[in-house]
Amino acid sequence: MTKQHANWSPYDNNGGTCVAIAGSDYCVIAADTRMSTGYSILSRDYSKIHKLADKAVLSSSGFQADVKALQKVLKSRHLIYQHQHNKQMSCPAMAQLLSNTLYFKRFFPYYAFNVLGGLDEEGKGCVFTYDAVGSYERVGYGAQGSGSTLIMPFLDNQLKSPSPLLLPKQDSNTPLSEAEAVDLVKTVFASATERDIYTGDKLEIMILKADGIKTELMDLRKD
Repeated sequence: MTKQHANWSPYDNNGGTCVAIAGSDYCVIAADTRMSTGYSILSRDYSKIHKLADKAVLSSSGFQADVKALQKVLKSRHLIYQHQHNKQMSCPAMAQLLSNTLYFKRFFPYYAFNVLGGLDEEGKGCVFTYDAVGSYERVGYGAQGSGSTLIMPFLDNQLKSPSPLLLPKQDSNTPLSEAEAVDLVKTVFASATERDIYTGDKLEIMILKADGIKTELMDLRKD
């Protein structure tokens, strides 16, 4: 009789898709609210967007238990920063903290794929996109999660980000107005939901501006 090895994994992939777009004075962060495992839907109303600071919002897909653990670590590190510096972290500072936190766990990583969006010190929109072990890049737009392979070609076609190899360095922010960016996000999610079974139910959109955060909800396919 052949010996069977237990096929257990400490990770799961709960699916879902996150998108962020940075503009001249705003940042749009969006994610669907479906949480799945395999062919089962665990929740149709699970928010993947988490406010870390007044001008930094994190959206994460992957293994949601690891995402929650990561958010907890970032919250406590941010609290220490506020006590030491008597101010909140800027979005680029939070981006570096997130990178360091993920890299510290590189030998047993958080199975979380993050997009961080917010406003920088000049009030311009900024988006940072990550892999699971903390490698990150500032971009004009980004997508992570199960629908990212469908959404990124669409965004590349519509927004045509300048090459990071161009000198002098080009501004990566998109030329769209806030309303156009929100419409584009709604379009890409409606499109991805048709083809990706892990994306659907509702779309949660956060719009960050200097005067605060607005939230919008839109229904997606429920099948």
